[in-house]
Amino acid sequence: MNTSIDAHGMAHESALQERAAVVVDGQPGTLVRVGDVIDARPMSRLQIGTVGLCMLVAVLDGFDTQAIGFLAPAISKSLGIALTQFGPVFTAGLLGLMAGAITLGPLADRFGRKKLLVLSTLGFGACAFLTAFAATLPELLLLRFLTGIGLGGAMPNVVALASEFSPRRHARVCVTLLFCGMPAGAVAGGLISAALLPVYGWHAVFYVGGALPAAVALVVLGWMPESVKYLIARGHDPAQVRQTMLRIAPGLHSRSITFVDAERQYSGIPVRHLFTEGRASKTVLLWIPYFMNLLVLYFIISWLPAVLVLNGHSVAFGIEGITAFSVGGIVGSLVQGWLMNRHGVAPVLLAEFLVYAVLVVMLAVLPMSEAVLIAATFGAGAAVQGAQAGLNSLAAELYPTSMRATGVGWALGVGRIGSVLGPAAGALMLLHHWDARHIFLAGVVPGLVAAGAVLIASFNKAAS
Repeated sequence: MNTSIDAHGMAHESALQERAAVVVDGQPGTLVRVGDVIDARPMSRLQIGTVGLCMLVAVLDGFDTQAIGFLAPAISKSLGIALTQFGPVFTAGLLGLMAGAITLGPLADRFGRKKLLVLSTLGFGACAFLTAFAATLPELLLLRFLTGIGLGGAMPNVVALASEFSPRRHARVCVTLLFCGMPAGAVAGGLISAALLPVYGWHAVFYVGGALPAAVALVVLGWMPESVKYLIARGHDPAQVRQTMLRIAPGLHSRSITFVDAERQYSGIPVRHLFTEGRASKTVLLWIPYFMNLLVLYFIISWLPAVLVLNGHSVAFGIEGITAFSVGGIVGSLVQGWLMNRHGVAPVLLAEFLVYAVLVVMLAVLPMSEAVLIAATFGAGAAVQGAQAGLNSLAAELYPTSMRATGVGWALGVGRIGSVLGPAAGALMLLHHWDARHIFLAGVVPGLVAAGAVLIASFNKAAS
């Protein structure tokens, strides 16, 4: 499932290496690949700041996801909407995430990562702010869907930007670090909601949820440059590329350099290219674990507390369980890039899916003390959310620059189908009076399917 340079890409790279000199601004100049400059230097303040801003956007995603779940009872009471009617409100947000990822990802490959990130972040911030003024169920449904579109459009761009600004040796670490932001944002969403709700009401949380994205979007607009790899891929002004490269590597004499990229550039509809030149099987084998892992992730987030209560534990213990799962996700995402660099992508992902399956079986069939249960949910959180961070990193490196946001966006979009079906599957099992043991055991199946896809992909790579 790793990227490889096809025959056309190798020929293109060879041609770049053979050309000795060009004239830049009337002066003799040299061709330099931007990747070589980025890979040869420590990360600059610009690169670290760019990854940090991308992580803030991921934090805002987690904040929004947790806040709406926490606020639903207060909104229900305030607006006179039955709490049982909030299922479609949650689903609307997830459907918006899917729609935003598959539509705005390809637009970013056409119009620019920075531009779409700013528009997406402003969009979900504005819709979150307007949610404070919603007075009816249809208004909530519409605003949650529109908020989801903005969030869905932002995520492919933060992955692409973090990947393209990072040296190759740090790219996996930088991309997986982004996804510490989502569980961290979920924790922040719960804490901020708990602090504001009793004093200022549920509206105040949405004011904060609207103001923070607007502030981040303005910083991105004023400070963060566009990806130089994207600028080269789209044939933008070389002076703009040199200006950004000087911020990355201030010692370069940029007027005597023309910056190039060795990757082959693709035109036309970027979604089509996900299935050409040998990428079809890689794309499908990426989508399967994306779908299965997000199904598992949202199933657990939605139903773990309820399943623990069904198993005879207190409501407070159910909250402790989901908290342990989120903290495990932060830890798993923190170490994911380092593990993949050290042991390889496929072995780490395969191990995580198998560890998750073993822990779920243990939860289902073995008698455990509450302390061991917490440890098991922590481990499951580290495996599932660490694997998700790893899949996002893999998607970023699987596709070339000219289709990277499209590839990440569509993988996230397909995964979001799983995020919708996961909570629905849990509701269906409870409706049919499944006990906690069988609900846990059902959660093993998607983990094993994801592991199977990773295994097949690794066999395909070895055979090629």
